[in-house]
Amino acid sequence: MRLALDAARAAPPGEEGAAADVPVGAVVLGSDGAVLGRGRNRCLASGDPTAHAEMVAIRQAAQAVGSWRLDGCTLVVTLEPCAMCAGALRVARISRLVYGAADPRAGAAGSLWDLVQDRRLGPPVEVIGGVLAQPCAALLSEFFAGLR
Repeated sequence: MRLALDAARAAPPGEEGAAADVPVGAVVLGSDGAVLGRGRNRCLASGDPTAHAEMVAIRQAAQAVGSWRLDGCTLVVTLEPCAMCAGALRVARISRLVYGAADPRAGAAGSLWDLVQDRRLGPPVEVIGGVLAQPCAALLSEFFAGLR
């Protein structure tokens, strides 16, 4: 989770607008624990509504392994995934989700919906929530307080 927090805090060098993106970070770990992909929200910076941290990390991981199938991998993210990201991790066959802060407004891993464990979508994903939840939530609170 500390790697995901580092990703959330780090604006890519020279990327204008990155500081305005909500600071969510994600990493995809292989079954051996190796980091296969890292991501930070980049929707505003890239003009891409699908550039959530999870999507960026999943894309990098798929490139690293040379396949869209990420069986046995773990997605670690600072905020509970939304429906789009939960769907993507299901499609990518990611085996485990570890998240920090719950998202009662848009969370799709148990808070608002539970797409990651819905058996109608295939084998459920193992979910471990609340890992370093306080620092993950604090990062988001500080960001939004700065906008007010």
